[in-house]
Amino acid sequence: MIPLKSIQKFVARYTHWLWGILAPLGVWGVFVVTALDGAFLGLPVDAVVASYIYHDPAHLMFYSVMAAAGAAVGSSVMYLIGYLGGEALVRKRMSPERYQKIHDSFDKHEFWAVMLPAMLPPPTPFKLFVLAAAVAEMRYVSFLGAVLAGKFARFLILGFLTIKFGPQVVQFMSAMVKQHYIAVLIAIVVGVGLWFFMRQRARAAENKRAGKTLGGSAADVVR
Repeated sequence: MIPLKSIQKFVARYTHWLWGILAPLGVWGVFVVTALDGAFLGLPVDAVVASYIYHDPAHLMFYSVMAAAGAAVGSSVMYLIGYLGGEALVRKRMSPERYQKIHDSFDKHEFWAVMLPAMLPPPTPFKLFVLAAAVAEMRYVSFLGAVLAGKFARFLILGFLTIKFGPQVVQFMSAMVKQHYIAVLIAIVVGVGLWFFMRQRARAAENKRAGKTLGGSAADVVR
C-alpha cells in the first residue's frame, strides 16, 4: 500500500508542474487545460478553473465561457474518434445493458443526454457519453451546443461556489458526488425538468396572449 505522504508529495509536484505550464498562458490557461482534458488527458480542471476564478472573481463569466469553449473543442476530438469507429471502444468500456440504455436515451433526447452528463463533475465518465453521441450519429451542431450549455452551467455554478466558499469547495463537491452520485444526478434531472416545464408554460402563455391580441385586431378590422 502506497503511503499517504507519498501520494501527497506526488500531487503537490504534479500541481506545481501543471501551474508551471499554465502560468505563461495567462487567462488562456483555462481554455487550454479544459481542451486537453476533454480530448485526451485527465486533468484537474475543476481545481484549475476554481483557482482562476478565486483570484480574479470579476471575470467569472469570462472564465466560465472559456472553460466551456475549451471543453467543447476537446470533446470534439473525442467525437471525431467515436464517429470514425468508436462503437467497439464504447462497447468495451460498458456493459451491453448500459450501452443500450445510453443509445436509447440519444434516440429520444439526444441534447439532454449530452448536456446533463456535461454538467456533472468527476467521477462522471463524460468521455463515454461523447463517444456514444458520435456512435449514435448525433448531429455535430446539437452535440456542440449541448456540451457548451452543460459545461458553461457547470463552471458557472462552480465559480459562484468558489467565490462564496473558497477553492476548497472543489474537494467538497468531488467527495459529495462520489458518495451521493445517484442523488446528485436525480437532483439535476429534476431541476432541469422543472426549468423546462416552466419554460414551456411561459411560452404557452405568451402564445395564448399573442393569439388573443391577433384575434382582437382581426375583429377590429372587420368592424
